[in-house]
Amino acid sequence: MSNGRRYVMELSATMLAYALLLVGMNKALSSGWVPEGLQIPIALLPMLPCLLVVWVIMRHIRRLDEMQRRMQFEALAFGFAMTALLTFAYGFLENKGLPRLSMHVVWPAMSVFWVLGYVMACRRYG
Repeated sequence: MSNGRRYVMELSATMLAYALLLVGMNKALSSGWVPEGLQIPIALLPMLPCLLVVWVIMRHIRRLDEMQRRMQFEALAFGFAMTALLTFAYGFLENKGLPRLSMHVVWPAMSVFWVLGYVMACRRYG
């Protein structure tokens, strides 16, 4: 099995686990049967597969050759910088009355910028 195929399968499995835990957590917390002392640990349960996502990504990057690593590094640097710029700028806009955004917006924004950065790296080096 190729590295790319293995990566997609591992990432898909961890994201499926995340989705299942997210649905389960939401149902459990909305049912009202979870004692108050357990609500925070239950709310954090979907983060367990997210730790596996980090592990899957790190394993994938370690398997890449030098050029692919460089491209991923540039993509991640672009994603990090653009997300920092966007969230910092939006903080100023919140001070001017725009609605507060959930922290759940940050990761999807970083992902979009990571992919965009990778497309740009592919065009540059490809």
